Amino acid sequence: MIEDFLEQVLGGRTAEVEEAVRKAAAAEIMPRFRQLAADDIVEKNGPHDLVTVADRAAEAHLTASLMALLPGSVVVGEEAVHADPAVYEALRGDAPVWIVDPVDGTRQFVHGDPAFCTLVALARHGEVLASWTFAPALEEFAVAVRGRGATLNGREIRSGSPAPGEVLEVATSHPDYTTPDQKRALLGLRTEGIRPRPCGSAGLEYLAVARGELAGTAFSWEYAWDHAAGLLLVAEAGGSTTTVAGEPFRIAGGNALPFTTARDAATAERIRTLLRGA
Repeated sequence: MIEDFLEQVLGGRTAEVEEAVRKAAAAEIMPRFRQLAADDIVEKNGPHDLVTVADRAAEAHLTASLMALLPGSVVVGEEAVHADPAVYEALRGDAPVWIVDPVDGTRQFVHGDPAFCTLVALARHGEVLASWTFAPALEEFAVAVRGRGATLNGREIRSGSPAPGEVLEVATSHPDYTTPDQKRALLGLRTEGIRPRPCGSAGLEYLAVARGELAGTAFSWEYAWDHAAGLLLVAEAGGSTTTVAGEPFRIAGGNALPFTTARDAATAERIRTLLRGA
């Protein structure tokens, strides 16, 4: 059924979505990179949760172009949900949903760091069917389609497995976004053979896992725009995802947290066990 839907709805339009993402970045994001004025930046929920004119303009650009590509679809974007939380409920509906994070890594973008990206995923009935991860300042574009693999700049990528005895680098949530219980769980990663570090752009951390450069992640928040694209990218590259309860991650929410995504199932289980045992 998923294959039929992919053919019917997405068909050969993967490249059209890629072009839409590139155009949004070229028109709304890159002209503002390292050109932001102070009043172009607003704090939403604290100093680590920022929004800029580029985020809002790029999301509006993508919303228009993606809905035009797929009539009857809806968009769940980070900025739209911030304005109206009810928009998030579309993830539980019947219509195809574009999940959009216009600038993932806004803090990096604001500080002139090129490690930010635009994330787009197409989902239906809770299943992520395709995803696009574009880091325009790094000139990297990753695409994943369910059952068809993952590519970076047109070349297939595989996550592989860490070498025996390798110290596992794990990107983790910023402490500002963790509850006391989650902080205690993340302390479980402070052990021999694991090197935890704060995460940057979630989308680029997922890309690092998918290309075998990062062992895994341990995140304590579940907003779909941060995770949907990367979860499919890692899965199609051969990686694995599990919540701390040992359950699949649900993009619509209600997950046991933290959850981990890793280069392979054994690494994911090792991280999960450490998170549970803290």
